[in-house]
Amino acid sequence: MNFIEKTLNSQTVYEGKIIKVLKDDVEVADGHKSFREVVKHSGGVVVLAIKENKILFVKQFRYPMKKVLLELPAGKLEYGEDPFIAAQRELQEETGYCANKWTDLGYVYTSPGYSDEKLYLYKAEDLYFTHCHPDEGEILQSIEIKTDDALKMINNGEINDAKTLCAFMRGLNGNEQ
Repeated sequence: MNFIEKTLNSQTVYEGKIIKVLKDDVEVADGHKSFREVVKHSGGVVVLAIKENKILFVKQFRYPMKKVLLELPAGKLEYGEDPFIAAQRELQEETGYCANKWTDLGYVYTSPGYSDEKLYLYKAEDLYFTHCHPDEGEILQSIEIKTDDALKMINNGEINDAKTLCAFMRGLNGNEQ
């Protein structure tokens, strides 16, 4: 079975610093014509930072949700930026910690039905504190939560951020609690 769709024409509807929105005219696999709205995204990183059987989280107001969320440290990539360097930067900016041991946990596609955003997941261990310096306009609070308490919070719906759930699952493999 052929699943490939062919782009016939592409129009940029919006272009910002980290996203571009396209409207593409396509020929779908069965030969019919259709269109796709696509969000091109620079991508991001997520860090599962473990300190003495505790996970470092950040509380941050998320404007699109209009509420404070509990998330793992994370951030956007500049186009072409090395994800590992970005992960190191985001951990230090948001929590004040750096790590001596890093594990690459792969990546996930956030919403492949309409976006090409790719999030790179990392585990950071053997942490040491330096200082926090969040981005301008970024107000957040770093907190430590025991691994088993974090899992309970995920299971009871207190933590709903998808990137956090993905990194948590990949980083702990369900057996490091």
